[in-house]
Amino acid sequence: MSLPAIWFVLIAVLFVGYFVLEGFDYGVGMLVPWIGRTDQERRAIIATIGPVWDANEVWLITAGGALFAAFPNWYATLFSGFYLGLALLLAALILRGVALEFRSKDARPEWRTRWDAMIVVGSIIPPIVWGLAMGNLLHGVPINQHMDYVGNFLTLLNPYAIVGALATLLLFLLHGALYLDLKAPEELAERAHKVAYQAGRWATLMYFAFVAMSYLYANFAHTLGVDPGPIPVLAGASIIAVRFLLPGRHREWAFFTTALAIVLSTISVFLALFPRVMISSLNPRWSLTIYNAASNTYSLRVMTIVAVTVLPFVLAYQAWTYWVFRQRVSFKDTWHY
Repeated sequence: MSLPAIWFVLIAVLFVGYFVLEGFDYGVGMLVPWIGRTDQERRAIIATIGPVWDANEVWLITAGGALFAAFPNWYATLFSGFYLGLALLLAALILRGVALEFRSKDARPEWRTRWDAMIVVGSIIPPIVWGLAMGNLLHGVPINQHMDYVGNFLTLLNPYAIVGALATLLLFLLHGALYLDLKAPEELAERAHKVAYQAGRWATLMYFAFVAMSYLYANFAHTLGVDPGPIPVLAGASIIAVRFLLPGRHREWAFFTTALAIVLSTISVFLALFPRVMISSLNPRWSLTIYNAASNTYSLRVMTIVAVTVLPFVLAYQAWTYWVFRQRVSFKDTWHY
């Protein structure tokens, strides 16, 4: 496997980790005021992600850094073309982080209600932005022969990408509700289970609407044909499986299944792109690939050595963190949130 291909895979792995881990963070953030009826209940909800949410965001920082270093042309075209969306994403992440830290600094109800609203807003925007981005990457965007994006922000708001944004939003909402079903105090877990059952219906509907539209709008559909391969099929099967696991209260399996659906769906996006990284809707020959967007061989070689050396320690540390905080949250654990 060539070095550009290795780094394409590594970036895919980083985004898989980010979407799975931060996905339930976003879902929990969306549900704070809807499942938590009192301040103590809302603090309990936030406590379920309190020890891990900031570490989960490191996956995005690492993915962005790897993208910049390994594929500078991809980074430049992506960030210039999707600038407003990514700026909105950054603002939402800052707002959300500040809100999670600040809500406990003052006991006044209006203070905490205001920051809770910011947590919700900061949790809704990122899934929408990422759904729009993935939809446009699969659909193709106007890129000229100089690797410059020549569209505008409204170009990105096409029906296919909007459906992708809604599917991503609902999938993360379902993922977060199932996480609360596992981690929140029992009374809140029961409410989260009911939300998951309702959200699961809409998440499944939008997910398969996006899949169906892919055969009409996505660039890869013309080359793959009707059969997309085993990984996308398993992703769809995982979404369907959640509907059968929820009535029996198979909490762990339901959460694992949504995580699997996110993993396989993200892999499917990268597989559909490969060896391209951004598809030109103006001329296929102007598309960015892992070869014309990559750094020089020496840089990729050095980066590979560093990644292979450091990544196992990072993964071990994060696994240890989740192991330490694996227990269900109780109301007595919420005083500092």
